[in-house]
Amino acid sequence: MSEFQMLKWAKDLFSICRSITGDGTRMTLSYFEKINPEFRRLKFKTGQKVFDWEIPKEWNIKDAYLEHESGERYAEFKKCNLHIVGYSKPVNKKISKKELLNHIYTQKDQPDSIPYVTSFYKERWGFCLSENQKSKLPDGNYKVIIDSDLKNGNLELSDAIFKGKTKKEIFFSSYICHPSMANNELSGPVLLNAIMHYIKSNYPKSKFTYRFVLLPETIGSIAYLSKFMRVMKSNMICGFNLTCVGDERAYSYVGSRNGNTLADDAIEAALFGLSKEKNIPI
Repeated sequence: MSEFQMLKWAKDLFSICRSITGDGTRMTLSYFEKINPEFRRLKFKTGQKVFDWEIPKEWNIKDAYLEHESGERYAEFKKCNLHIVGYSKPVNKKISKKELLNHIYTQKDQPDSIPYVTSFYKERWGFCLSENQKSKLPDGNYKVIIDSDLKNGNLELSDAIFKGKTKKEIFFSSYICHPSMANNELSGPVLLNAIMHYIKSNYPKSKFTYRFVLLPETIGSIAYLSKFMRVMKSNMICGFNLTCVGDERAYSYVGSRNGNTLADDAIEAALFGLSKEKNIPI
């Protein structure tokens, strides 16, 4: 699998508005399921209990923007889907700038960047702007439009199991719930799918079983474990979560709690002799 093919996957998926549920997540999973058809889709219904968590409502969005009384528009979702706070409830009303500012989020230490903000488990609404964009909002009244939908639906994820000669598993997972961010998080799913292709091509009769999972962060992991924890606890000998692996900074990894697992040894061996190696303890 060439780096150019992997880059194409990332480019194809970059602009999709992903969240922990909804059409963007389904589109992303479907894309990777075409690359690796061994994936199977798993669904968890709204309200379903997964340990002491509960699957939230499904969220989808068509459009969102702020329109000043002059007709000028700001924070347009269709220009950048980071402008909307993830899971924002539907809104259609006029408010003052003073009231609006209570719903604007920025990253002051990075004044040119639009932050990524979500509200998965609390119904509210908001917009994200760079600090410089916020400072240029004119005084006056604004129309707030958020054409979104919160309803009972499903949280969806995909997994694939390549059976080996033994039941002992090597595990890989990554997240598919972030929009318009290449490093966090498209790099992880892209690498995971490339690893799947590598295993299929080079180890068609492998000794170990391989388990690959693409899921939304936190709630997806909890949902998956609620279904497969026993078999994973029994069979898994080595596991990796692939995240933020697409930048040009130092090689980095978070070791296990005690730093003495097979996964720790494998990563240390892979990075042996590299001057940029960096171990980030939990």
